[in-house]
Amino acid sequence: MNAEGATMAEVQGEEAARHPFLVALGERVRTLRSRRGMTRKAVALAADVSERHLANLEYGTGNASILVLLQVAQALHCSLSELLGDVTTSSPEWLLIRELLEHRAEPELRRARIALGALFDGQGSDRSRAARIALIGLRGAGKSTLGQRLADDLGYAFIELSREIEQFAGCSISEIHNLYGTHAYRRYERRALEEAIQIYPEVVIATPGGLVSDAANFNLMLSHCYTIWLQADPADHMGRVAAQGDMRPMAASREAMEDLKRILSGRSAFYSKADMAFNTSDWPGVDDAFVALRDQVREALALPSR
Repeated sequence: MNAEGATMAEVQGEEAARHPFLVALGERVRTLRSRRGMTRKAVALAADVSERHLANLEYGTGNASILVLLQVAQALHCSLSELLGDVTTSSPEWLLIRELLEHRAEPELRRARIALGALFDGQGSDRSRAARIALIGLRGAGKSTLGQRLADDLGYAFIELSREIEQFAGCSISEIHNLYGTHAYRRYERRALEEAIQIYPEVVIATPGGLVSDAANFNLMLSHCYTIWLQADPADHMGRVAAQGDMRPMAASREAMEDLKRILSGRSAFYSKADMAFNTSDWPGVDDAFVALRDQVREALALPSR
């Protein structure tokens, strides 16, 4: 029997039952405490938790609430993410990089991202980026309609990335999600985007609305394409999707509109990273929208006007 009155078999069984995440969390707490030069008693006091509770947490047997973890993080003078162990806590270099970027304004972070992209990802030159135009935005923004016309006007190829994804997978987008899941879809999306960049030196790409949800794919696109966020008012989004023959959004219009607004709100911060934004709802018709978009693109890319 040990000091706690448990048999060796019980101790071994307890160790085997510990969840790997809790074990890793406990190791991070001990490491951070050692790095700060704090005793367990000092951390427990600062975090307003019992020393036994903290010991269980360090051992990997304490399934602490998120508020307790927040208190421990504050006591250790670190962020909750560092305590939980996201990728930016995996090495001293990551921590130093994160410290450099923390609290920076959006324009500074943008410059840092572009510089890192050029350093590591072989970001194309401004000239090669300008020859690949990627249209982003929610469905119904006009990516396919305006994209095809813009490509024709510029003499570029035009591709719809969703169709390329389906060709790679051999099935529809919905079937990819249903049969293989989101991770598989993102792999096909990455493959289709990489091939479009490699094959077409001059192209207009209409992208799926959710591409910005995957940081790796979005970074790839931003690094190699001049990106335009096609915007539209929510009502126009809904009306255009319905006009394409998809009546699902209209089945419960109020709920669907709220869903659309939430999606737009959640993605807007990513869409706004585009080089240009163009609101198609500002124009009375497709022809007017196209002329305005064409002129803005030619001016931005220093192309001869038509």
